[in-house]
Amino acid sequence: MVNPARKVNIVKKRTKPFVRVQSDRFKRVSASWRRPVGIDSATRRRFKGTRPHPKIGYGSNAKTRFLLPNGFRKFTIKNRKDLEGLVMLNRTYAAEIAHNVGAKKRVQLIERAKQLNVKVINADARVRSVEN
Repeated sequence: MVNPARKVNIVKKRTKPFVRVQSDRFKRVSASWRRPVGIDSATRRRFKGTRPHPKIGYGSNAKTRFLLPNGFRKFTIKNRKDLEGLVMLNRTYAAEIAHNVGAKKRVQLIERAKQLNVKVINADARVRSVEN
């Protein structure tokens, strides 16, 4: 099968999510991040001992951004034309068949991907072996 052009170590600076202020105190305040805007907010003013804010410094390395653990980048395909576009980039991108592609068309796309030597991430999804 196809191997990625180069395997780079993926380093995540932070994997813990940034938690919203006072989400631990009230059930009505969800944990998903919202910027604090209160005039007296200690978190907004970034006092010592308060929660960390999302900043540009937490960003991933541009070379490893969007890389999958197997070394490929993901590209969603819906039809044969999308798949043909990956021929020259088959060592950089791996195909992912879209969720709304039916089983019959899915089998055809997987077969064509094998011919073009393109890796399909979700090749096993919704594909049954035909029994005679």
